[in-house]
Amino acid sequence: MELERKFAGAEVALDGAARIEGYASLFGAPDQGGDAVAPGAFAGALGRGRAVRMLWQHDPAQPIGVWEEVREDARGLFVRGRLLTEVARGREAAALLKAGAIEGLSIGYRTVSAERRGTGRLLTGVDLWEVSLVTFPMLPEARAQAKADPGAEALRALADGFQAARRALRG
Repeated sequence: MELERKFAGAEVALDGAARIEGYASLFGAPDQGGDAVAPGAFAGALGRGRAVRMLWQHDPAQPIGVWEEVREDARGLFVRGRLLTEVARGREAAALLKAGAIEGLSIGYRTVSAERRGTGRLLTGVDLWEVSLVTFPMLPEARAQAKADPGAEALRALADGFQAARRALRG
């Protein structure tokens, strides 16, 4: 069985350390193919403890980071992780997210159980394999946005303070 994909322009937040977070899937929101995910659909996959991969555009040859937290909440599938800026594609993804050129997340999964619903399906069981950063999400309700990192801002302020003190000592 081929791996399926469901796109969600996720509310991705990117901070100065290339950490991102957002929603990879929103419960009950039909995508452009008519499929929606039911609350609890990811529980079985998440309970196995298998790592969910972070990929670029669903390409298994292009991992770009690591998801450090993947969980369901009342809204959908929440993910938090970091882009690996030591990898060229990770640096590119960080720059594209920051510039607003990409803003979507998409899940790669296999359907375990689903119910027919009109022209689509209600996915009630999903075997989650990966969450990708994508250019064109099928679920337009969720969007990506940049997020400031308060820790990085504090470090920049501290560095500015050291530079000012150094200038003052030089007289």
